[in-house]
Amino acid sequence: MSRDALSLAGVQEWLQEVIVHPGTLEDALARAAAAALVDPAKLGQTVLPSERLSSAQRVGIYHDMYLLRMDEALASDYPALRHYLGGELFRELVRDYVEAHPSRSYTLNRLGDRLPEFVAAWTGARAVPRPRRARRGDEGVFLADLARLELAITEAFDAEESPVLDAGAAARVPSAELPVARLVPVASLRLLATRFDLGPHLDAARQDEPAVRPARRRRFVAVFRRDYSVRRLALGTAEFALLAAIAAGAPLGEAVERTAAEHPAGCDGARVFDWFRKWVSLGMFARIALPATP
Repeated sequence: MSRDALSLAGVQEWLQEVIVHPGTLEDALARAAAAALVDPAKLGQTVLPSERLSSAQRVGIYHDMYLLRMDEALASDYPALRHYLGGELFRELVRDYVEAHPSRSYTLNRLGDRLPEFVAAWTGARAVPRPRRARRGDEGVFLADLARLELAITEAFDAEESPVLDAGAAARVPSAELPVARLVPVASLRLLATRFDLGPHLDAARQDEPAVRPARRRRFVAVFRRDYSVRRLALGTAEFALLAAIAAGAPLGEAVERTAAEHPAGCDGARVFDWFRKWVSLGMFARIALPATP
């Protein structure tokens, strides 16, 4: 088929090639994939001019709006990352990211799923202030940690609704069966180990205060939804290890024994009891699963 007689599918393919190109409209029209469908010199044969706009201007409206829409969608999922980078640098990140990972869905809900891994190696990270007590490359590490936490918050918000374990359910389980029982977490639960203290950055973005310089400090956090609100719970090292083992499906007895062996100073019986009581009261578990009776 000649370029002068494009089918509807051909026009749609050409428009997508032009609209999603992150450069100028001229570059987008001239890129090989687009020019193979519509000769830039004959643009007016595919897109007619209007009374006020040329053919290029009409196409340019959609081309220019694409990145703005991508910026808007990613800023809604990563407000703290945008706040820390600033609007201009964040737009550069969006441009580079959507060029590498363009939207492939009718919805933009999952557009930013690969942003944490992308920003970890993003060359633009060199433009941000180096964190305190930093190592080489820590700029990307910090941005990736911040993006991971914000992605976890988005996933927790979008997760399906789960039933919440009744506080009295554990008391009704025979004590002999507790070691082999499994606590099933709610669908929204996400557990993260980060290399930076990220709470101040979320708070600064939410309160529209100046961004603070990050400091490398190991942190553990649980993210989950309760009563239509996403919550964050700071965890200690041993508490995180135990909760992670349980969330991964380990029986209670095995999870406690393993954590106590790895963290003998921070996993005594009183603390473990307090952790379980807190987790259940916060609604972090959906049910108790017992092995089938032979």
